[in-house]
Amino acid sequence: MPRQEVGEPYYRVTLDEAKEMIDEAQDQAIVVDVRRDDEWVSGHVTGAIHIPVDDFMDRVDELPHGKKLLFICAQGVRSGLACEMAASVGIPASNLFNIEEGTYAWIEKEYPTSYDADS
Repeated sequence: MPRQEVGEPYYRVTLDEAKEMIDEAQDQAIVVDVRRDDEWVSGHVTGAIHIPVDDFMDRVDELPHGKKLLFICAQGVRSGLACEMAASVGIPASNLFNIEEGTYAWIEKEYPTSYDADS
């Protein structure tokens, strides 16, 4: 079950919770990978959009409006930062989720993964 820590403008979810949200919400839940380009091509959540955290504020308008945004990075740190940045531009906490375990754990679980420049 998504949890919100005191002072955080987003919810934390496990990989399993994120996968369930993606499966249930279909096109209403979007994964946003905030890792660097070299990390992205080494494997990412299938269907994710790629906005590196260093470019996030310049590209925030690329986020789909009114959808659940599930942020992911390698281990949950940069994605938490991206959630905070998204909240700072007015995206409500109810639409912001940080996938805590990160992409490498996603791949280890054999959840849908794409490589190279594929989506």
